[in-house]
Order: sequence, then C-alpha cells, then structure tokens
Amino acid sequence: MEWNRQLKVIMMSVLMVIALPLTSISAFAANGSLIPMGNSIGIQLELSGVFVSSDVVLSDKKASLKAGDQLIGINDASITSMKTLEEQVGSLGDTDELKLTLTRQGTEVTIKTDGLLFKRSLPFLKDTTEGTGTLTYVDPEKGSYGALGHQIIDSSLNSAPDFESGSIYLSEIEQIKKSSPGKPGYKISSIIDQEDTLGSILTNSVYGIFGDWTASYKEVLTEPIEVMQPTELKVGTAQILTTIQGTEVESFTIEVSKIAEESFQFKLTDKRLLEKTGGILQGMSGSPVIQNGKFVGAVTHMFVDEPEKGAGLFLGKMTEVGK
Repeated sequence: MEWNRQLKVIMMSVLMVIALPLTSISAFAANGSLIPMGNSIGIQLELSGVFVSSDVVLSDKKASLKAGDQLIGINDASITSMKTLEEQVGSLGDTDELKLTLTRQGTEVTIKTDGLLFKRSLPFLKDTTEGTGTLTYVDPEKGSYGALGHQIIDSSLNSAPDFESGSIYLSEIEQIKKSSPGKPGYKISSIIDQEDTLGSILTNSVYGIFGDWTASYKEVLTEPIEVMQPTELKVGTAQILTTIQGTEVESFTIEVSKIAEESFQFKLTDKRLLEKTGGILQGMSGSPVIQNGKFVGAVTHMFVDEPEKGAGLFLGKMTEVGK
C-alpha cells in the first residue's frame, strides 16, 4: 500500500452478491457501468492434486508429512485426487509397508511408513479449499463477476493454491464475532444451496477472484451504475454495501479519509454497523463502495489495531484482471 507501511493490515474475505436475471438487466448496462453487489458468498476451489494441511509424523524415525506437501504417489500408484487416494487406502492393511512420494517445495521426497500410521494422516489431506467473502460486482453484458479485491491464500498451504476449478455460492450469515483492537472479528456463515452455484472461478489474482456469472438472485440495485474514476473520489462521506445478517445486503455510511493512486482509506462511521461488528470483519472483503451514486471500488483490508479503519481498491484497477 502507498500509505503507512508500519501499520498492521489484514486482508478481509468479503464478497457481495446481487442478482437479477441477466436477460432483464443487460439493457441497462452502459459503458463503464457495473452492478454493485454486497452479498456474502461461499468459495470452493478444487485443487490440482492432494495436499497436506498440517505436519504429521509417520514413523519412529520422525519422517513426516509437512503442511504444503503434495502427495503424488503411494507405492506404484499415482495419486491425483482424494477419490484416487481412497481407492488405494481401501485395500491397505495396518501393517502394510508404504512408500509415499511427495512434492515438497519443488523437490520430490520419498517417505516410508505403514498402513495404520498413514490412515491416521487422512484427516490432514485435502483436494479442496473453502472460504467466505463478499461479491463485488456483476457485469451483465459479459456475464461475468468480480469478488474479494485480493487473492485467495490457503492458510494451511500458506500460498495461493493451484486449482483445477472453482465455484461461488450464496451464503447466509448466521453469527458475527465482533472485531476489537488487535483481534479481527469474522462472519460465521453457511452455503444456502450446494447445488446452486452463482458462478465459476476462473482467475485467482492479487486483485480478486473472477469468473463466469451463472445465476440470478433477489435484486439489490435495479440497474448498473457508473464506475467512478479515481480522480473523482473525494474525502468525505460514502457508503459500503455488505451483509451482516442472513442474506440481506444493506448500505452503511463510511468516511473516506485518504486517497492514493490505486487505493483509498476509510473509517466506518455507521453506529449500527459498529455496534454489530466492532469494525471491519474477515469476510467483508469485496464489499462495494459507493459515493455520489458512482461505484468507487471494494473493501480489501482492515487495520488490525484500529478495526473501524480500512482500505479499499479502486474498481478500475480490480477490473483490469476481470475484463
């Protein structure tokens, strides 16, 4: 960020979802206009293999799986998914000797263990990763969307995961754990319908996630609004759209305090929002920011020691990837 690099800042997962039938709103879309969303979404990525989520000791010689390892083989069998792994495990005896082939930080590693110890490691293996956030915009002309305003980082892999495919889903906020200085709060949510996707995930970039929009939901705004140019943003009152209860998208007042070339800072000023959340929450990344009827950008970060303060990314920068 262009401002005070010494302040502690954290990315917040926040996605918005507003949905109208694409056929009914495409006529309203104009050049430089997008539909601001604000709904909470669940995110699921199908990883490009089977990965280890935590360190696991596998022998008396302290041979172990390490968080971030990719399991690529058991004995002579190739492992590409949890399904192929389960097929191999199903025929294993507890005393069977195993040779595990792993990729660890770009290097191939071999570990020997037995069936019982390996079976105990299964809860720490995965081929998917999940998260929550806020949908930022839908482009009705292109049938696409953008969300989050920052990259998805898998906490167990400590990196942006390689993935084969992904989807976003409408989610419902069930509970709020409030933010306090030094302790970011978060939303507790659940996907409403696992069979009903809002869209695919095609790109996981430093400016957010992007993909094809495939659904329609209860409208938040009836038509796209003009995207604001960075030079138009003014210090002063603006609004964010986000969800803090159920699936309802609401508008809350903020105060823009500092403006940089690609980003801006703000402070939450809405008393009801602050009473409910204590500040910005994990899961709010992607919440749209509106000023004077124009679409400014998306919430991306919070200041950990001052959770009522946050930062956002201009929509023009975010959509450079989503075009």
